[in-house]
Amino acid sequence: MQETPRKELSLLDSTCLIVGIIIGVGIYQMAPAIAKGAGGGWGVMGLWLAGGLISLCGALGYAELASAYPREGGDYVYLSRAYGRWAGFLFGWIQLAIVRPGDIAVVAFAFATYGGVLYDPLPEGGRALTQRLYACAAVVVLTAINIIGVKAGKWTQNILTILKALGLLAIVGVALAAPPGRAAAVPVEPLPWSLALIFVLFTFGGWNEMAYVAGEVKNPGRNILRALVLGTAAVTGLYLLVNGAFLYTLGYRGLAGAEAVAADSIATVFPETGGRLISALVCVSALGAVNGLVFTGARISYAVGAEHRAFRALGQWHPRTGTPLRALLVQGAIAVTLILVLGSFVEAVLYTAAPVYLFFVATSAALIVLRFKDRGVERPYRVTAYPVPVILFAAVCGFLIYSAVTYKPWISAAAGGILLLGLPLYWLTSRRDKRAAPAGGP
Repeated sequence: MQETPRKELSLLDSTCLIVGIIIGVGIYQMAPAIAKGAGGGWGVMGLWLAGGLISLCGALGYAELASAYPREGGDYVYLSRAYGRWAGFLFGWIQLAIVRPGDIAVVAFAFATYGGVLYDPLPEGGRALTQRLYACAAVVVLTAINIIGVKAGKWTQNILTILKALGLLAIVGVALAAPPGRAAAVPVEPLPWSLALIFVLFTFGGWNEMAYVAGEVKNPGRNILRALVLGTAAVTGLYLLVNGAFLYTLGYRGLAGAEAVAADSIATVFPETGGRLISALVCVSALGAVNGLVFTGARISYAVGAEHRAFRALGQWHPRTGTPLRALLVQGAIAVTLILVLGSFVEAVLYTAAPVYLFFVATSAALIVLRFKDRGVERPYRVTAYPVPVILFAAVCGFLIYSAVTYKPWISAAAGGILLLGLPLYWLTSRRDKRAAPAGGP
């Protein structure tokens, strides 16, 4: 009877998981805003390249941690070992209660928005209901696929990732077939470069997901590092190619002033069908991101449940399906509830930004702490040029926390309050664990 994860993820599976999560819908939504903060074409390419390099710095740190501690849960494992069980519990709590279901809901809404453009079964005026239905359907179907088994989930991810990568390359190909764009006559309202960098790093979000499934990776000592580097490098290359295509077809001012930049680029060659083609591509891209978030997110809840009695029901690996079935069901239920109750999760990025980047800083520091605390642990990979990449990545995350708090202080305060609720919850449940331990053990 299987009670623990199997090592079923190859290098291809792991790389597709990373690429599929990173490339969601941000590249389509935020490219114009990023251009406004770049000041020109070369600035655009420079910002995107900087985002890739900063993400790579973070990925190198996670590669060392994940290869040294190849277990399910990622940050939960590293924070618990570095600071104590309370830190891992807080991470798992905020991921289960807010961050992961919110991320799933955000990307599911993006799928629903563009899916409604392709086909809206309801009469005019029912757009909001259509979006809720499509978003819920995406979460339910992809959760069900991941419940069936790891193979079903990973092959769904591989196919969706390959399709979205081919779609991005198709945009580049169409752009090369179009005449060069000329700068629009309308003025471009600039944005601070720091805000543009926040948008860039948001579009790169997801490279750290590899750590959550480390226990299922074949030959983790080698493949975790390879997958993180290959995945981050592949996304950086695709983003540079796509933004180069946007600049070529629309010009800098056309890119900065676009509302639907990918559709505008395609329309230079396919004016009649460009919008529908892009809508289909965004749907595929969003589904790939949702599937990846569902797959990895349940592993966090599983790791928390395996070690904390309060969430013990989530910490079970189903012997027949070979998946964290209960964790998947709870995660999907919370995401569907957010979709039905809120109707929109547009501000979720700012709502979750401060806690997310706070834990990035804490995990980066945990790498340094564990270098001293766990000297005897074998480390198949050690961060290149340590500690420069780790410190650089942590400093950028600190800057993003400051930016999120100053831009929307009340939203950040609400997220921080929910995070702090985890402390009394941990205290109460840990006391119960201690009382129960003598009778039946943990």
